[in-house]
Amino acid sequence: MPMPLEYQHTTEDFERFLADARETSGLATRNQVYTMVQAVLLTFRRRLSLADALRFAGVLPPVVRAIFVADWDPDAPRAPFGDRADWTREAQALRRHHNFAPDTCIADTARALRRHVDAAAFAAVLDRLPTEARDFWSVDQAGGSLASSSGSA
Repeated sequence: MPMPLEYQHTTEDFERFLADARETSGLATRNQVYTMVQAVLLTFRRRLSLADALRFAGVLPPVVRAIFVADWDPDAPRAPFGDRADWTREAQALRRHHNFAPDTCIADTARALRRHVDAAAFAAVLDRLPTEARDFWSVDQAGGSLASSSGSA
């Protein structure tokens, strides 16, 4: 079997994703945007069951998937979903003195990520997760759900 396409240009694909997230968020550097993306992914992961987190990871691009699962303690207690303000504060707390994530970091990461995943597969996974998970990846700043089954970004 040939190497899957998703692994053949992983570095270039990840760099494009970071550039997209940097432009979307207005951050200045690659390091700043990496911290934002990592913080958003970890904030989301803390709220999922092991099975749901693995489902979600399966639709992420390879390097984003690696960030999502890196250093994971699946036995750690799950955080309550809360709301967008809770998620934002938590994401901004990762490496606090080196974190420049804007208040729009969740939606900014969601916008960029949606442009770099298979929209139908992403929507299908979100449809299997709790409603709050769909709200998390909504690009609506008010935190309302997108019609995830539509497959649109």
